[in-house]
Amino acid sequence: MTVANIEKRVRDRYGEGAQTRVRELCCPVDYDPRHLEIIPREVIERDYGCGDPSKHLRPGETVLDLGSGTGKICFIAAQVVGAQGRVIGVDMTPGMLEVARRAAPLVAERAGFANVEFRRGRIQDLALDLDRLDAEIAAAPVDSVERLFALEERAAQLRRDEPMIAAGSVDVVVSNCVLNLVENGHKRQLFAEIYRVLARGGRAVISDIVSDEEVPQALQDDPELWSGCVSGALTESGFLEAFESAGFHGIRILERQPEPWQTVDGIEFRSVTVEAFKGKEGPCWERKQAVIYKGPFKEVLDDDGHRMERGRRHAVCDKTFELLRSEPYAGLFEHLEPREAIALADAAPFDCSRSALRHPRETKGEDYDVTAAAAGACCGPEGCC
Repeated sequence: MTVANIEKRVRDRYGEGAQTRVRELCCPVDYDPRHLEIIPREVIERDYGCGDPSKHLRPGETVLDLGSGTGKICFIAAQVVGAQGRVIGVDMTPGMLEVARRAAPLVAERAGFANVEFRRGRIQDLALDLDRLDAEIAAAPVDSVERLFALEERAAQLRRDEPMIAAGSVDVVVSNCVLNLVENGHKRQLFAEIYRVLARGGRAVISDIVSDEEVPQALQDDPELWSGCVSGALTESGFLEAFESAGFHGIRILERQPEPWQTVDGIEFRSVTVEAFKGKEGPCWERKQAVIYKGPFKEVLDDDGHRMERGRRHAVCDKTFELLRSEPYAGLFEHLEPREAIALADAAPFDCSRSALRHPRETKGEDYDVTAAAAGACCGPEGCC
């Protein structure tokens, strides 16, 4: 199937799903019932997904929901992030957006605050606002080749100068059973767009359908299976590799459906929820810092190729040192600062292409020569240690 055929079939099928409930478009998902109380029944009945990424959000965050449909995840996320947070839903299906936009004022009234908006666009092209482009076409219809060329130039200008979702503008990107609907040739662009719009230190929390084997071409050519969240599924390992190729780090599976949602020609399709972080790019500086991996594994290999053995002092650059203080690594490492701090302005470049141990003298100082009493009392009723 062509890209145009895939998109048309997805729009048509989900347009139908906006008008009436289509059961085969979703997996059973248990949402927090407290968050469903203020959401109109129409939204709940016509929403389709395979997980609940909203449960991993925090108050005050700016959230982007890809393929937001009738808005259920957006309206749940709005309650989780609260009045200080913000939620943006992006979808390409007018019927779905119509339901979501109609429900938004009612949800805001019941919640006591309005922090949700919906925009029309393709999730693999988050810079182009399709409502904006539609309005410009209505004002100046495409009635010649010259107008077509001018429209293409205008679309490129909008992406560049007035992006629908600006680079680095959101804290969390979520999605619920939508990435698999994008044509395979555009999936690399899709993950690159997720990375682009996230702020440094931001993260993606994505629920989607994956397969345990490669999906053969015959299944990929079936429009019903594609629009039904089957044919476009990445493999379990391929899904994680797509995040890694886009530049993410700290990639982990938060949830994995034990039993398959569907099995087609012996291939199992199931839901997973994956979290991935942005922010490992940047220069590497030597500040004499070290980390100790605490276990439980004998050794680990990080996303930059550093191999770290349990219990040993490993030399790391300042960037890696700070990354390993943060999610999702917090608590796995001990962090050793040098006795005499090295200002970042005085730091030399660090070769991050290698794994190396750090001698204790590098952090204590070569001239360190101290003899001191034991730190703190270690004696008790049974005697001294």
